[in-house]
Amino acid sequence: YHVVGAKVMAADVKTGPAKTVNGQSAKLTAMGGKVMVDKANVIKADIACDNGVIHVIDAVILPKM
Repeated sequence: YHVVGAKVMAADVKTGPAKTVNGQSAKLTAMGGKVMVDKANVIKADIACDNGVIHVIDAVILPKM
C-alpha cells in the first residue's frame, strides 16, 4: 500500500488519489509546499535510491479493509 509504480518527486505531487502497487489508492495532498499521504506528513522527501525514490512519513499508513 505504501508503494506507487512511478518515480514521483515531492515537487511533482498533485492533490488527489495515487494508485498503489497493491491496487488501492492513497490520498495525496500537496499544499503550501507540504505533502501528505493519507493523514501522514512527508517529513523528508526525495531520497534517491537505485530502485526508486523514498519519502519519509511521520505515521503508519494502512490500506482500507
